[in-house]
Amino acid sequence: MVQHSRFSYAETIRTLSTAIADAGNTIFATIDQAAAAKRAGLSLRPTTLVIFGNPKGGTLLMDAFPLTALDLPLKLLIWEDGATVNVAYTPASEIASRYTVPKDDPRIAAMDHALTALTDSVSA
Repeated sequence: MVQHSRFSYAETIRTLSTAIADAGNTIFATIDQAAAAKRAGLSLRPTTLVIFGNPKGGTLLMDAFPLTALDLPLKLLIWEDGATVNVAYTPASEIASRYTVPKDDPRIAAMDHALTALTDSVSA
């Protein structure tokens, strides 16, 4: 799922990070992929990966369906493409389908709702 942000690149990251924390989630890592590329002598447009989740929900899902840990915690990718700032994520329902989690699992619905709310908070 990809949405355009109404904010600048830096403001999108700040707004999403605040919204993630305000929703009771933990940010496990924020990876500046452009900076990593620069350290390797390469160039990459401004690109940041935010890895986050709520251990109270994710742990129970990973306990019941261990392979979901390949895609959890959740991630948001923010990148700048010219004058456009984009935010992307893999819907939890898509993750669920990869690992035979029932479609009606309430944890998946909660994760999808959270991802939608987060991206809607910055969408254009």
